[in-house]
Amino acid sequence: MRRKRFVLGATAMIAVGLMGFAAGVSVGQEKKTTVYELRTYTVLPGRLPALHKRFAEHTMKLFEKQGMRNGMYWVPTDDARKDNTLIYVLAHESQEAADRSWKAFQADPEWIRVRDASEVDGKILAKPPERVYMKLTDYSPSR
Repeated sequence: MRRKRFVLGATAMIAVGLMGFAAGVSVGQEKKTTVYELRTYTVLPGRLPALHKRFAEHTMKLFEKQGMRNGMYWVPTDDARKDNTLIYVLAHESQEAADRSWKAFQADPEWIRVRDASEVDGKILAKPPERVYMKLTDYSPSR
């Protein structure tokens, strides 16, 4: 359990740092209201390739369309989760912006079409996505 928390915490820290670095954010440039969202998807057996395809070909673009900024995407390396888990980070201008973006995304006819087409061979997710909203600390290197 401690290892799992450590891995999740380390993943979040790396994600936030890399997002700031990749975006060229330096001290004082980032909005103080930025909210980061760490999401973890667990899929049904054999369905991770379908999820990767959906993200690579459609979902990431649809996130941007709704005002969400894509960060980093990972798959775990441990045997228990390497074939059934996707972890990623999104950035939002604020918690309210995140709520608006997700509402618009869920209602987007293009998303509904893509989701339904990707699940023609069966559902992909084993359970609803886990998510954690986060904000940078004052001592974060990417601030």
